[in-house]
Amino acid sequence: MTKAMKIAIVDDEKDMRLSITQWLALSGYDTESFANATDALAVIGPDYPGIVITDIRMPGMDGMQFLRALMSRDSNLPVIMITGHGDVPMAVEAMRLGAFNFLEKPFNPETMSQLAQKATQQRRMTLDNRALRRELSDADQLMKKLMGRSSAMQRLRDDILDIGQSDGHVLINGETGTGKTLVAHALHAVGTRAGKKFVIISCAALEEDALLRRLFGPVHAEESYLPAIEEARGGTLVLEDIESLSEPVQRRLQSYLDDLGTPPETRVVAISNNNEPGMSAEDTLRRDLYFRLNALKITVPPLRKRGDDILDMFNRLCETYADDYGCDTPIISAQDAAQLLKAPWPGNVRQLMNVAEQTVLQARRGQGTISSLLMSDDDNMTTVVTSEGKPLKEYVDAFEKMLIDNTMRRHKGSIARVMDELCLPRRTLNEKMAKYGLQRSDYL
Repeated sequence: MTKAMKIAIVDDEKDMRLSITQWLALSGYDTESFANATDALAVIGPDYPGIVITDIRMPGMDGMQFLRALMSRDSNLPVIMITGHGDVPMAVEAMRLGAFNFLEKPFNPETMSQLAQKATQQRRMTLDNRALRRELSDADQLMKKLMGRSSAMQRLRDDILDIGQSDGHVLINGETGTGKTLVAHALHAVGTRAGKKFVIISCAALEEDALLRRLFGPVHAEESYLPAIEEARGGTLVLEDIESLSEPVQRRLQSYLDDLGTPPETRVVAISNNNEPGMSAEDTLRRDLYFRLNALKITVPPLRKRGDDILDMFNRLCETYADDYGCDTPIISAQDAAQLLKAPWPGNVRQLMNVAEQTVLQARRGQGTISSLLMSDDDNMTTVVTSEGKPLKEYVDAFEKMLIDNTMRRHKGSIARVMDELCLPRRTLNEKMAKYGLQRSDYL
């Protein structure tokens, strides 16, 4: 469940504070009230998880001084000003300084609730984007999310770093479940726009009229968002399911791209989720629009092309789910490893995550096999077939690497315990760890 946003109520009049608090509490908001601006500033920081409603005329620090102090801490914090009849010009000035809106006394409580709803929705989006940017700007977190040592994944990470530094629009292709949206996040995080807006729109989720409004405006009175092209101004606008765009939306998008200039003020990242003949972005988009979006291109590799990354990822996922469910990480047999490596994975990483979670749940109950999960009708796989032939040695090497990796992880890098469990001399263990790129320091 999404955590309720806070509303800080600042007013020197006790009765006004109580009445606003009671009304907003009945509307489901988590409120806190302050008799003066100084007390409120002691609590409201740059990432305050909510909005502020404040009177303009207060003793000591008045509402305008309070607003300036808040804007200096967080210019995106929504502040609703309460004004008397003669304070409207002052409220207009407050809007110029960054206030979200103002209420003139006496005001309708319903109007206040509607304003609070719009302000909290905007605040939630701001905080979500900040949290995402913080997570993705951390190189370690980014590398963990784009895990894998296969040559395909190394190329993908190199492409992200190179293209992330450029300004051109990008088209991301790949099968369903490969992580194309994560790649779009990563492009933004490693590029020059990392500190700016990152907006995602699913083009297939909205009807044509609603999509035109969401992208370009004007929005209806009851809609509490900016058009996406304004919301993402100076940052990155991601358009998922780009191949689903109708002709009118394509024309508007082409016109928008023409107006962005060179280099573009806002980068557009298009994601194509359908590669079927006749249904791909290349087949469904206008030629001028397709080539504009395809200025730079990234193709995310399918899971079946990532070799023993499959086993590495499966192990990490099982560890995570086992920790979540409070049980032991299941031990993967050689037969299980072979099945994982041979499966065609039509659902890619998303399917791998599902199978890993179900494997942990089955192991906790002491029943089921990985083979049965791979043959589940839910995954549209009635049989487990080899996606492509591989020499036996590749399967043996992949399983051996997984076994050493698991044992090292379980013993937290204790070479002596690993040697004892696997019955390997020190020199042989060192050679195999070097062969598979495993380092003891990673397990300490």
